[in-house]
Amino acid sequence: MNESDVSTKYGECRCCLTMGEHRDLMLEYEWNGSREVYFKIFLECFNLFISTNSRKSTLICTTCILRLRDASSFKKMVLEAERSLLSYNLNRDNSIVQLQDMQKPIENEENEQLFEIKNEKFDNSEGSDIEQNEANSDTDGLEEDIVKINNKSYTDSIRDTFCKIKNNNRTEKLAYIYNASVILENSNVTPFKPKHQNGCFYCRMIFDDLSKLREHQKKHTKAELKRVLRSYGAENFVVYVDVTDLECTICNEPVLNLNELKIHLIKEHKKKMQEFPDRVVPFKLTPGIFECQVCKCNFETFGSIERHMNVHFRNYVCKECGTGYVTKCRLKVHSKQHIGGSFPCETCKKVYSTPVKLKNHIDVVHKMIKRFKCAKCDERFTEYFRRQKHMVEVHGVAPLEYKCNVCEKSFDRKYMLSMHMKRDHLEERDYQCELCSYTCFTKNELKVHMIKHNGERIFECTVCKKSYARKKTLREHMRIHNNDRRYACKSCGQAFVQNCSLKGHIKTHHPELLVP
Repeated sequence: MNESDVSTKYGECRCCLTMGEHRDLMLEYEWNGSREVYFKIFLECFNLFISTNSRKSTLICTTCILRLRDASSFKKMVLEAERSLLSYNLNRDNSIVQLQDMQKPIENEENEQLFEIKNEKFDNSEGSDIEQNEANSDTDGLEEDIVKINNKSYTDSIRDTFCKIKNNNRTEKLAYIYNASVILENSNVTPFKPKHQNGCFYCRMIFDDLSKLREHQKKHTKAELKRVLRSYGAENFVVYVDVTDLECTICNEPVLNLNELKIHLIKEHKKKMQEFPDRVVPFKLTPGIFECQVCKCNFETFGSIERHMNVHFRNYVCKECGTGYVTKCRLKVHSKQHIGGSFPCETCKKVYSTPVKLKNHIDVVHKMIKRFKCAKCDERFTEYFRRQKHMVEVHGVAPLEYKCNVCEKSFDRKYMLSMHMKRDHLEERDYQCELCSYTCFTKNELKVHMIKHNGERIFECTVCKKSYARKKTLREHMRIHNNDRRYACKSCGQAFVQNCSLKGHIKTHHPELLVP
């Protein structure tokens, strides 16, 4: 597609305020055989959410587009270089140590010396020395078993042999444990479990208030922290922490965010951090507010912000689509989406394109798995919003409310507010009929409209034999035969089958009720 062929509008560039014919940030354009949406590039490259308020311009000039592409390319290059270096370091398993016999003679068996051989045990419940400064070896930070051997036989048996580091996962896990321990032991962050934000990180106790949880977790020791951290595998190691009123507990100095805390601990208190990807993810547990602590974007649920954090912690990147994830385990789950094919359900014979879609179908439709548990009782639900409705109706939790800043309408879901803004205030109409000038907001609306052009009247009334193209229209028609008068006049009480009949009645007999 040529530059001259794309649609432009006259207005002010959102980035440099230059007036002219510019492209729209929100629309999709083709460049070098690929699709690009500048709004998404801003979000992916800078973690910058461009507001779509109707009063502000959503245009971007050619100069700013070129600079945006350069910035995006540069970021991709740096990330690729980092991944290559990290992969090289992790795969370098040829670190060897040669052990040589000492020339000092051994006088007698009574002077034998004892050596300590470190034999790792992951299930050890005791504390560890992970807080020590020197933590660069493969076995730092774990409790050891002691094996006593004779000095003379020891050197004889392993002369001219090499000890190689074979388990990179173990080294990686130790680094994650060490880095997480430095943060948790030297700050007031509150670790928590994703499924129960007010549940104790160390035990199974659940609290109604976050302040009570913080006070409770102070009772747990460093040894318990090491035990919990050791229970994670290297592939799924991630620790969620609440960073409300974040400060260093060594000097009580407040810090802005988790990265500032790391820099402060390294520079001011000489703490060491291993050069491994971040596995401590920051949140602020404010009831009803889910704000990203990196880019400040707001989300509707904890689940949505949890998924969003993968954007900022791209430790493992999908080779197929470039999506990043915090842990290797999450990447493995995601990779299954790219396994194409035909996967039929054995129960209902529906066919799905990926194993993930098939599993979701079986879990929700046939097994009726209720993943969402109420935090205040034992009730479980298949959907998040069913649980939210239960919390409001049964436990008196304040309902979620998202208000439109243009017309003051309110919605119980942020998604519905977003749809309202695009449909009613921005008047987006991205779907257009190929046979007439009709435009609409959703694909389903266009599908319904197309029935007017090529739809057959296959839905027939069994009473009067009238036919309709839509089943919905037939159901509305059947109310006439069933005398279903559901629309009643508030003034005189007269009821009607259809809403349009009620409106006509009010216009004729009660004009004072009409809203000007």
